[in-house]
Amino acid sequence: MPHPYLADVEVTGGNLVLVLVVAAIGLGSLAMATLFRTEVLRAGEGTPKMQEIAQAVQEGANAYLTRQFRTLTIFAAIAFVVLLALPAHTADGADGLQSEWAVRIFRSVFFLVGAGFSAAIGFLGMSLAVRANLRVAAAAETEGRDPAMNIGFRTGAVVGMATVGLGLLGASIVVLVFQSSAPNVLEGFGFGAALLAMFMRVGGGIFTKAADVGADLVGKVEQGIPEDDPRNAATIADNVGDNVGDCAGMAADLFESYAVTLVAALILGSQAFGDKGLVFPLLIPAIGAITAVIGTYLCKPRAGESGLTTINRAFYLSAAISLVGCVALSFIYLPGDWSDFGTGVDADVAPGIFASGAVVIGIVLAAAILALTGYFTGTEHRPVKDVAQTSLTGHATVILSGLSVGLESAVYTAIVIGSAVFGAALLAGGAVELALFAVALAGCGLLTTVGVIVAMDTFGPVSDNAQGIAEMSGDVSEGGAQILTELDAVGNTTKAITKGIAIATAVLAASALFASYVQTALESYGDALPDATLDDALGFLQIFSVYDAKVIVGALLGAGVVFLFSGLAINAVGRAAGAVVYEVRRQFRDIPGIMEGTGRPEYGRVVDIVTRDSLRELATPGILAILSPIAVGFGLGVGPLAGFLVGAIATGTLMAVFLANAGGAWDNAKKLVEDGHHGGKGSEAHAATVTGDTVGDPFKDTAGPAINPLLKVMNLVSLLIVAAVVDLSYGESENDVVRILIALAAAAGIFAAVYISKQRTSALTDDAPAPPAPSLDKS
Repeated sequence: MPHPYLADVEVTGGNLVLVLVVAAIGLGSLAMATLFRTEVLRAGEGTPKMQEIAQAVQEGANAYLTRQFRTLTIFAAIAFVVLLALPAHTADGADGLQSEWAVRIFRSVFFLVGAGFSAAIGFLGMSLAVRANLRVAAAAETEGRDPAMNIGFRTGAVVGMATVGLGLLGASIVVLVFQSSAPNVLEGFGFGAALLAMFMRVGGGIFTKAADVGADLVGKVEQGIPEDDPRNAATIADNVGDNVGDCAGMAADLFESYAVTLVAALILGSQAFGDKGLVFPLLIPAIGAITAVIGTYLCKPRAGESGLTTINRAFYLSAAISLVGCVALSFIYLPGDWSDFGTGVDADVAPGIFASGAVVIGIVLAAAILALTGYFTGTEHRPVKDVAQTSLTGHATVILSGLSVGLESAVYTAIVIGSAVFGAALLAGGAVELALFAVALAGCGLLTTVGVIVAMDTFGPVSDNAQGIAEMSGDVSEGGAQILTELDAVGNTTKAITKGIAIATAVLAASALFASYVQTALESYGDALPDATLDDALGFLQIFSVYDAKVIVGALLGAGVVFLFSGLAINAVGRAAGAVVYEVRRQFRDIPGIMEGTGRPEYGRVVDIVTRDSLRELATPGILAILSPIAVGFGLGVGPLAGFLVGAIATGTLMAVFLANAGGAWDNAKKLVEDGHHGGKGSEAHAATVTGDTVGDPFKDTAGPAINPLLKVMNLVSLLIVAAVVDLSYGESENDVVRILIALAAAAGIFAAVYISKQRTSALTDDAPAPPAPSLDKS
């Protein structure tokens, strides 16, 4: 199928050199990741008891991810074949590597590459984190806070540099080899990354929160023992979950945001600027890769400075350096006026102003989200203090106050993100195609901070695990324990902040992909009806109108999918956590001497339970994400599918922020009480905040983060199927029977997956023993 916008795009001369430079920067990023990894592994490993506990966590995490990847191989094989069957746009008269069948084949091949990179990033993040945790614990005891913090942040830097390195390397290679067809091949690359990230997010999120909730409910509330007490059979599973959920899941999530944003930017950039538009979106994150290294070395604590201040300073400084570099690049690489690019675009701004402004908006957005999320989830700010204060009046008021924080913060975050999208579009001076590209460039600007963002996020679970290892081993002094408690609190806030930024990247990427969807729909209409008149094309555009009832139905369905997806994820955590609760209770009851410290809990049984349940539960949300756009697109048409995507993006943004910030506020309110406020550990107020935290766990670490890849998977599926939808709806290939049958099959698949999920049960039965009365340690 001819693709009119890509017909003359070819990367040659100086542009070819620049793409090679980007590839070299990608390789350099991977080299820096190797260097940072070596620095982390040189640190001391602590006592034999610490090493024994860390080894158990390593084995559990490796076993889980191995089983998860084996399960996901089935989905990858199916997607590979489906991508081969879907049509692909190519330039007129294209042959060789740029012919339609070559693009189809390599789109499928790079789907596997994207999925493989996403899996590799997740596995790398997990495999190093489970080795760094005991090193952080050991450093806190023997060397002090600053060396311990440095190990934790360098661990995150390894994952951050690997993320930007693989993203740049993969995208630049595709551009070098496929030239004008690169955006089409990269659709497969982005889809593979997004699909694996979504499954890893859902599966890892269910694993980590089922173990965490079960451990808290039985250990803290019922038995009155500390969070990481070795007498609790769920402690190892909880620590394993931190790694497969927060490290592996978040790393894969941010990598796919990186890949998907580049896909959208390259599609729209090639349409707006030709060859320069195909190269410029690669140069922006390449600058970010360099500044991420600078930010890592800038993250060194100063005397009397809190850990969070140190990390935030590294972020802001690296973002500022990226901003200066990107502005300079924009004016150097895109000088002159629009006629220099042969686009014929009537705009009132020069390309340099347009591009630099859009990128700056993305960088500023990252900083704004960091500040806003930090305000609503940080222990030093009023929202979390208010939630902690309500613990004095009971469990219900803690829940209500946390919900209020989440709902309010979602509105402010949506306004900030919406302002960024609107501001980027205004830079285009009324040119629609440039407005779409501006949104994608804002996403690229935000990507310049990804290396530091990933480092901030990984720091959280590493410091959490370090505290757990110290507590379980009993080999850390009071001073060392206090350092680890401080680092854990810092990590808790950085995790919340990076979730907010990840949501912003998801919205910008999804918005840019939606723009690509509309462009591709129009081009596919021209392919299906080559003799169509201007009036015909205008009539086709009307199917996107909100006055069309089917478009409104599509928007409602898109919003509904976000709610259903979130509900399925939270319900899955509830079922798996129920199984953990009853298993831990059974062990306290049936294994003599656990509470006295003479009996050893069966940690492996809990790991097996959450592994089984999380892998069993991850399929249904994934099927919903893949099949729902297919059902709407083939069933209702290309316009309602556009409405579906808009409804999903709008609702998903609000829902993801609400879930993440409510959960973060509950978690840090619990930490405030545990630090001695409102009665401290063992008080009724503590029990109330533990309840809030257990409710918030699946909010902030399962359903909320999983919405990010959900939005991008649905947009990518829509982008990949839109040509087939148009072909079956217009022109010579029109076939309503086939179209409706495809929609019915997709709808039946969704119904069957949800029905089967609803029939599952955990260990909860009517015959299950009643829970023991709470035993709160008042000492």
